[in-house]
Amino acid sequence: MTAVPAFHVRRVYEDSEDLNGYRVLVDRLWPRGIKKSELAIDEWAKDVAPSTELRRWYGHDPDRFDDFARRYRVELGTGSAVDAVADLVARSRRTVVILLTATRDIEHSGATVLEDHLARKLRTKRRVH
Repeated sequence: MTAVPAFHVRRVYEDSEDLNGYRVLVDRLWPRGIKKSELAIDEWAKDVAPSTELRRWYGHDPDRFDDFARRYRVELGTGSAVDAVADLVARSRRTVVILLTATRDIEHSGATVLEDHLARKLRTKRRVH
C-alpha cells in the first residue's frame, strides 16, 4: 500500500487547480502582485514561516540553505510555530495540505523545509499510535 502524500509545495503564481486540498500560504510576507481577493487560500500561516531575521540572513542564497534549514527547523520547534505545525499535521490526516509560497527556487525554500518537517511529524505521530 502506497501512502498518499499529505503535503505538496506549490508557487502561488502557478496554477495548482490540479490539487484539491487545504491551501495554506506559508510565507511571512504577502506575495507581490497578488491581491488578497485573488489568491484562493484557506489559511495564511505566518506562524510557520521563517522569522524575519532568518529570512533576511538567508537571502535565498543556495550556499546557505543547509544552515538555513537547520535554523528554521529549530524555529519550527519553538513558540507559536509548535501549535501551527501540530494543526497542519492534524489537518493532513483529513485532506492534502498544499503549502503555497512565492519563492522562485522551491528546492531551496522554507516551504520545502516545512514540508519535510511536517511529513516527519506526521510519520512520528503515526508510529506512536
